[in-house]
Amino acid sequence: MDLQNITLVPFGYFDENFLKNIAEAAEHEFCSSVIIKEGHLDLSEFYDPTRRQYNGTRLLNEVDSAFSSDFSKTIGLFNVDLFIPILTFIFGQAFLKGRTGIASQYRLSNERYGLAADNDFLVERFKKEVIHELGHTFGLVHCHTPICVMRSSTYVEDIDQKNVNLCPDCRNEMNSILV
Repeated sequence: MDLQNITLVPFGYFDENFLKNIAEAAEHEFCSSVIIKEGHLDLSEFYDPTRRQYNGTRLLNEVDSAFSSDFSKTIGLFNVDLFIPILTFIFGQAFLKGRTGIASQYRLSNERYGLAADNDFLVERFKKEVIHELGHTFGLVHCHTPICVMRSSTYVEDIDQKNVNLCPDCRNEMNSILV
């Protein structure tokens, strides 16, 4: 049953198969149809030269106002280094019980950590991050179950330890939200 549409909006280049994998994972986890709509933003407006990063809060607000609708959960997909003022970096961010989130693959690739490139790892990590942020838009908060996709991730190793799925408790909460 299609309970809620999900829209993925890539900003910048993403491989078609990469996006398809992300969309299929979100579709499976939330039992929703997922569409991909290309987005365009002048990212230089969100760049903080002092930090040499992009302001995640401002990007989230822009995606929400310019690309979201009340009929869909929307996740903006980026490949830039995101921050919020109180943290060194973030993998993503979302409005709790809102309609919009953002996720960046920038810090998810092995090459950022001096390791050999591994596209499978990158895809799995990004699936988890997108599903995590979508969970927030539906109203899920951080979970304390170590392998739940809704567990908070400070480091990429935290993402690696999680599953791509909601734990049984979060799944039950999600089901009650969608009823």
